[in-house]
Amino acid sequence: MLIFLGFSMIAVFMYLILAKRLTPTLALVLVPLSFALVVTATGVGQPGEDGVVDSIMSSIKDFAPTATLLFFAIIFFGTMIDVGLFDPLIRFILKAVRNDPVRLVVATAVLAGVVSLDGDGSTTFIITVSALLPIYLKLGMSPVVLTVVANLANGVLNILPWGGPTIRAATVLKVSPSELFNPMVPGMVAGILTVVGLAYLLGRSERKRLLASGRTLSTVASSMTKVPVGAGAGGGSVDLGPDDDRADDRADTPSNDLVSSLDPNRPTLRPKLIWFNLGLTVALLTLLGLDVLPLSLVFIGATAIALVVNFPKPEEQLASIKSHATSIVTVVAMVFAAAVLVGVLSGTGMVSAMANGIVAAVPPELGPWFAVITGVLSMPLTFFLTNDAFYFGILPILTEAAGHYGIAPVEMARASIVGQPVHMTSPLVPAMLLLISLARVNLADHHKKVIWRAGVCSLVMLAVAIALGVIPIG
Repeated sequence: MLIFLGFSMIAVFMYLILAKRLTPTLALVLVPLSFALVVTATGVGQPGEDGVVDSIMSSIKDFAPTATLLFFAIIFFGTMIDVGLFDPLIRFILKAVRNDPVRLVVATAVLAGVVSLDGDGSTTFIITVSALLPIYLKLGMSPVVLTVVANLANGVLNILPWGGPTIRAATVLKVSPSELFNPMVPGMVAGILTVVGLAYLLGRSERKRLLASGRTLSTVASSMTKVPVGAGAGGGSVDLGPDDDRADDRADTPSNDLVSSLDPNRPTLRPKLIWFNLGLTVALLTLLGLDVLPLSLVFIGATAIALVVNFPKPEEQLASIKSHATSIVTVVAMVFAAAVLVGVLSGTGMVSAMANGIVAAVPPELGPWFAVITGVLSMPLTFFLTNDAFYFGILPILTEAAGHYGIAPVEMARASIVGQPVHMTSPLVPAMLLLISLARVNLADHHKKVIWRAGVCSLVMLAVAIALGVIPIG
């Protein structure tokens, strides 16, 4: 019964989000609480030491530093866009891609992939969106394409040995990170090539749509003021022409405060402070990479300095903060709402029950295929669960069962990380929430385009690993 309720909760949650019956924040709260009440009323739960309420509150406490980081990261990088720090880079990229959507989308995959080498998703999305979103808007392209490609590139590279998933798998199964990761490099390379291929196809689709709407690329790029925008994040729209039928993309185009960043004469520009702002941004990214201070504290301090220097008057500081309020409220609310889902899954015992149920459901004749099965299961399981829950809670159970069929722990560890492209699209991943918030993209529209493509990337990685024998079959 608990297994059924767990999977039912996930199914209802995904339906409500993708069908846009509820906002993601409300779905993350109301669906888990409703099922928690059912579990409590029927007495089928298997709670741990803490009850459901304590588990939820513990999750909220754990998520608080992340919410703080996202709160101030949005203000900081929004301010850097407002003051024109990225304008020279934007002009360079525009010249390099020659106003061609295909070149721009492929460049997005390359930039996100290169920045992802540091192993931090938040940094990747901050840099990619800050540098490229104004260009997408200038060309009249959908920001959803930007978020999808950046998400895919970062997801594939999330298996790097200095990233979280590989270390978790190596730690819990007591295997060498290099022994785990090195044989997976060909699969990771194949995954990156798949991302570039998907980016190329998305770019062609965008170019075709723009041309079909009657707007030549040179015309679109010639003026930053020819993109009329409706009001309100998530509800605003860009007029892409009378023949445009892509309601998904128009529904989540950023609102005026972001589009105003395209205006070369905007009053918030601070050209005399560009070197100061560049130095401050480089210092912030350096501290993020060194990890010598709490990330939330780094962003708090950098944001305060940026606002005081660029906007000395209190009313200007307040106006700057207010201009990013929509993104802040949306992403922070979603982070704390995600804590409710995590707390309910843990507090009711659903996670353990679902894991045991999955192991028990594997027929004995499929036992020798346990590594492949784990690779496939890692996609949905890491989407609906945190990496900690999957690697420390479920992977040991799967590995113990696989051991009866002669499958080594290191082989199970390799299989467990191929689902990371899908995991990085999960609403439980703070970096992904930051990505869609910075780009002002609706979560449902992002998910409709990114989840199946992430699945393709994961399956390609799995297929290459099987072909090379690093994940056993049969």
